[in-house]
Amino acid sequence: MTKLTLGTHPFLLGFEELERLVERTAKSGNDGYPPYNIEQSSATSYRITLAVAGFADDELAITVEDNQLVIRGRQSDDSDGRVFLHRGIAARQFQRSFVLAEGVDVGEAITENGLLHVDLTRSVPDSVVQTINIRKG
Repeated sequence: MTKLTLGTHPFLLGFEELERLVERTAKSGNDGYPPYNIEQSSATSYRITLAVAGFADDELAITVEDNQLVIRGRQSDDSDGRVFLHRGIAARQFQRSFVLAEGVDVGEAITENGLLHVDLTRSVPDSVVQTINIRKG
């Protein structure tokens, strides 16, 4: 029995990119840091919220690379001359990636109370019916 993948199924033409996106998402291997929420705020808008306590605004970077929203955080090490008896708050970097569908645009990003909010909107295309003329050969 031959295994058909999404991109090779005879009834799903042009979905090769979707298969690549699924594979890329599975390989991203996010370790759970920082924790995040994804909420749907309306029929066409979403909000991703990351817990970024301890990060200054200039230590966070948000980019869109090849239909992928990438959020990076890199804290500067300010422990010079300080002696920690216990260090439970780690100053570590992170990279969190989210694959975006076609038509999803990144809006504004806001930090408040140790949370980073990134707003997304999805454009809804008009329903189009196309008639194809048949030509005699």
